[in-house]
Parts: sequence; C-alpha cells; structure tokens
Amino acid sequence: MHRLMHRVTAATVAVLGLLSMTIATHAASAADNPYQRGPNPTLASVSATRGTFATAQISVPPGNGFGSGVIYYPTDTGQGTFGGVAIVPGYSALFANEEAWMGPWLASFGFVVIGIETNSRTDSADARGTQLLAALDYLTQRSAVRDRVDPNRLSVVGHSAGGAGVLSALLRRPTLKAAVGLAPGSPVGDYSLYNDRVPTMFISGERDTTVTRSYLNGLYTTIPASTPSAWVEITGVDHLFATRANTTEMRVLIPWLKIFLDDDTRYTQFLCPQLADSANVSMYRSKCPYVPPGGSSPSASPSTSPSASPPASPSTSPSASPPISPSPSPSASPSASRACTASYRTVNSWSGGFQGEVTVTAGTSAINGWTVGWTLSGGQTINQVWNGTLSVNGSAVRVTNASYNGSIPASGSSTFGFLGTGTPSMPSITCTSP
Repeated sequence: MHRLMHRVTAATVAVLGLLSMTIATHAASAADNPYQRGPNPTLASVSATRGTFATAQISVPPGNGFGSGVIYYPTDTGQGTFGGVAIVPGYSALFANEEAWMGPWLASFGFVVIGIETNSRTDSADARGTQLLAALDYLTQRSAVRDRVDPNRLSVVGHSAGGAGVLSALLRRPTLKAAVGLAPGSPVGDYSLYNDRVPTMFISGERDTTVTRSYLNGLYTTIPASTPSAWVEITGVDHLFATRANTTEMRVLIPWLKIFLDDDTRYTQFLCPQLADSANVSMYRSKCPYVPPGGSSPSASPSTSPSASPPASPSTSPSASPPISPSPSPSASPSASRACTASYRTVNSWSGGFQGEVTVTAGTSAINGWTVGWTLSGGQTINQVWNGTLSVNGSAVRVTNASYNGSIPASGSSTFGFLGTGTPSMPSITCTSP
C-alpha cells in the first residue's frame, strides 16, 4: 500500500511538473509578445466561423468623415488593447448588405473592427480610401471603445472599389500594419504599388471577369520585393465572393492580420511555406517567410502554389468607379528631362467634363520628388486631383508629388489623376525632378 501511494504521489508530481512547464512556456511566449491574443491556433480554429472572444457591437452615426458605421469589438478587458481593422464596401454597395458578416467574425479573433458606409454610394475609390483613414482616426480617437484599440496597430480591408480604396489608403498612410484588398480595382485606372510599404494581401476570385487575374498580376508585381505580400485566388468564385460569408477567405485573412497586427508568429504556419489548407484555392503566391516588424526581413523570392502563376503581361486595368464614357486617348510626348518623363491619357469623358491620368516614369536613376506641368486648353479647368498636389496660374498647371509617392525607383512609375471640365485634349506635358 505504501509503494502504491508512493507511485501515485510521484506520478502526480510529474503531471503537475509538466503542467507547470506548459503554463510557464505559454506565459513566457505571451510575455515575449505583448500583442499576442487568444490560445494557440490550429487549422480548425482559423477555419471556424467564430474565435474564442465574446463580442459586442455599437453603431456609429454619420458626421465623422464617413457615412455611418458599426464597431464590433471583443468584450474582454483583461488582455490589453487590440489591433484595429477598418472595412469599406465596393461601388454602390452597402457594408450592411455585403461585408457586415466579417465584423463579428474578426472581432471574435481579437480585433476591433469598424465597418463603414460611404458618404455616397458612388464615391470614388480614392474617396473610399480617405474614409477608411477617417474611420481609423475616429475609432482610435473619439469612439466609445477607443481605449480598447492600439492606435499603432491598424489595418484596412475593402472589396472592389473599396479594395482600390485600400490601395489608396496604404500609400497615403505607410504606418498601417496590414492591408487586404478583396478583388481590388484601381483607384485611377492604370496604377502601381511601387511605393507600398504596408504588408499587403490580395484575395480574388478565379471566375472574376471584373477584376481579372491578369490585371491583378500587373498590379501585384509592382509591390516592392521588400514589402511582405501574398495573393490568394479562390476556386470557382466570381467578383462577389467577399459579399458572402466564406471560410476560405477568412482562413488566410485572419493569419495575415494576426501576423502583422499582433506580431503573432504562431499564425505563419497557415501561410508558409505553403498554405496549410489549399482546399478551394486555385492559386497562391507568397513571399515566405512572413516575419513581423522587428524580425529579420522576409524572403523576396515569391513562391507559387498550387497552380502556375498568372501571365506576366497585365491587361487594361478596370476603373474602380464605373466609367461614364471611355474614350481613346493618345499619350503626350514625354518631357525632355532625363530625370523623369510624363505621359497623359484620358480615362473617361462626358458632356462638359473628363477624367485624366498622368503617369510619371523615372529615368535610369531613382528620383525623390517630381513636378509635372502642362497648359490647359481653352475652356478647361481642373476640379480635383488625387495622388498629387495641384497649383494653377492662369492656364498653367503644375502638379507635384504627394508625400507618399515622390520616391520612384529607376524605370519605375507612379500615377496621379484628376477631374476636369471642358473638352479633353492632348497636352504637351513636362516632368522635372529636383
């Protein structure tokens, strides 16, 4: 009997020792990363429709730089602050009808989410980007849950024209920690992400005829090699895949946000070296390994799985907002400056107005800052410019770079767009760089 009791006691001590080691290891891991939230993830947990956090939601009235909104947040107050996520819908869509399913889903995994309606359902992609940033500012500065959000761990998500708004937002605010474009269009037609410094994920549909694989390939390949990026194409779905709840989208989106918002390397296993679950995925491009800020730089060499990568030549980019009356537009003659050249095209035109786009291309050396100039034709005026700063003196127009797109690598390019009144013409355009 004494021997039996001794064995039981020894076994109990051993079990307790293992338990304490497990608890100590978990505590040390959490101490190493103060942003880590939730239990150790599994493939089943990231594929589940709800995480481990209980959630609540509050409405946001209009008047904060966007139409209105809903905030979804974890009710837990014992684990510190959470990363913030702003979501915007596509052209003519409502968040309440199309993306609201994502709010409580993401919040249950430990994020504070603000989903917004736009000021107008026909707002441009760049306006949607502006409203995403306004939503994050409201969330962190004036909302009722601002004390639950870490203002230094923020991200943006958007579908279609809202995805194009994501691209616009990440270029304007490079301090964002993550961005996800769901079948993202282009804010101003042809577009580039040469100045993208925000970890960026594209999720698209195999049967999407609006934002095609070849178009997205042309956009994806402009992301710098040093910027973490990934692209997941979902099998057999069209442009509206993100408007319906689906686990395929979320089991890659959640790890992306966890890695770059929460610095949580426990989630890299689901994306690297390949997808942990490639079911319903027709194509995956990655830059593994994914290392949060502060770690070593991720590998710049992309991998592709399970199908071949899309063709290298991009197709014509879809406009994020539907064109009114597209018209062919010849490019203007490039400037004589060796530092940079500029070319113009008319994107859309209608009675009494038009949308123009200018592409600035660096020469054989990188440039840091650019200025484009041209002369307006009779009856023309410019009402709005995006991705640049406008000054007009009589008929002389000058557009300088914005704070986020002045640096262009050798042979790289950046674009800005504008809305004008009058009849479009083919201006003679100049480009100079300091």
